[in-house]
Amino acid sequence: MITTKIKYKATGLKWISEIPEHWELKRLGGLFDERNETVSENDFNPLSVTMQGIVPQLESAAKTMHVDNRKKVCIGDFAINSRSDRRGSGGLSALEGSVSIVNTVLKPSAYYLPEYTHFLLTNKLFQDEYYAKGKGIVADMWSTRFSEMKTIFLPVPPKAEQDEIVQYIKAQEEKINLFIQKKQRFIELLKEQRQTIITNAITKGVDDNTKTKNSRVEWLGNVPEHWKIVRLKFLGESFIGLTYSPIDLVDKDEGTFVLRSSNIQNGKFTTDDNVYVNKEIPEKLILKKGDILLCSRNGSAELIGKNILIDEESEGNWFGAFMTVFRSDLNYYLYYFFNSNVFKSQTALFATSTINQLTNGILSNLTIAFPENIDEQKRIIEHIKTETATIDTAIAKADREIELIREYKEAMIAEAVMGKRK
Repeated sequence: MITTKIKYKATGLKWISEIPEHWELKRLGGLFDERNETVSENDFNPLSVTMQGIVPQLESAAKTMHVDNRKKVCIGDFAINSRSDRRGSGGLSALEGSVSIVNTVLKPSAYYLPEYTHFLLTNKLFQDEYYAKGKGIVADMWSTRFSEMKTIFLPVPPKAEQDEIVQYIKAQEEKINLFIQKKQRFIELLKEQRQTIITNAITKGVDDNTKTKNSRVEWLGNVPEHWKIVRLKFLGESFIGLTYSPIDLVDKDEGTFVLRSSNIQNGKFTTDDNVYVNKEIPEKLILKKGDILLCSRNGSAELIGKNILIDEESEGNWFGAFMTVFRSDLNYYLYYFFNSNVFKSQTALFATSTINQLTNGILSNLTIAFPENIDEQKRIIEHIKTETATIDTAIAKADREIELIREYKEAMIAEAVMGKRK
């Protein structure tokens, strides 16, 4: 890394006020050519442009009948999603294939090293400037075309410095990623501890002196003698969500928000990846406070069964066909059953040769042991809340530390590609 003091010059630009004196400043259109070749996904494998880069098409990606109207991507191209609601989705492609026409594809530039291109065009400062050039009806649905993108000024450092910057960023990323991995492992251990507390409480109760009996259910083992053993279908009802096709998908202001698996993250309701449909929706598919919403179909077996307890924030929404609701007067207690090792141990029942799924039949026939006495249920719930409170605080703290280090990483990359390494 260069240790001599760097002199800077003003650019007259808001998004990048100054660059090293010996660097050039050029418009993007003079540095990159657009690749605008229309191809079919039957000839070029479909790819998704995500915040993690260019990857084989995701199962969750909205499909279209227009398979012949896609953009070609070659290895080494840079692709970016032009829609502002997909901000941050882009990267250098290590794959050849095709992407949706909402993406802009740039050919490799003779002015830049490939990895420097990736860091330059995915950093937050450039992303903000890129989407600010866009046009649209509402702020969260703007699109930036290449004709607008090419007017953006970019710094052009000598290639030797580009390589130095890339190596610096990669070295810093390695340290940051290691920190994140350790924190994520710590969170996993805390979650395992939390699940153990929940599992013990909903299978053994909170009174150590309670007599037990053999439940005659392998995954339950011995349970308190006075508890009732019953299938879930006798405690409530379950039903799958709305079935819709790609032609039903519309923009936010034209349709109804439908919850999917991606709207459940770490046991909480999120709105980071939303889908809207224009279709008549049955009244029974409106979520009610106290419902338990579960992911019931997914390509990943690990995601089957993840769930949330519907609260004031999430009630009133609808949910998609790969989701299932369980509705019962006992849901505030049963919620902990669905978040216990007892429930998770049944994931083998969800796997099929085609797709992992928790069918209504499987769900309804799962066996649970529980106390019929409401006061005892409340004591168990309070015990779980008390015993897991410290764990939840520690998880939240570790999550926040990961969030902060990611923000630092973002700022570090932005400064480095602009010639402001410390």
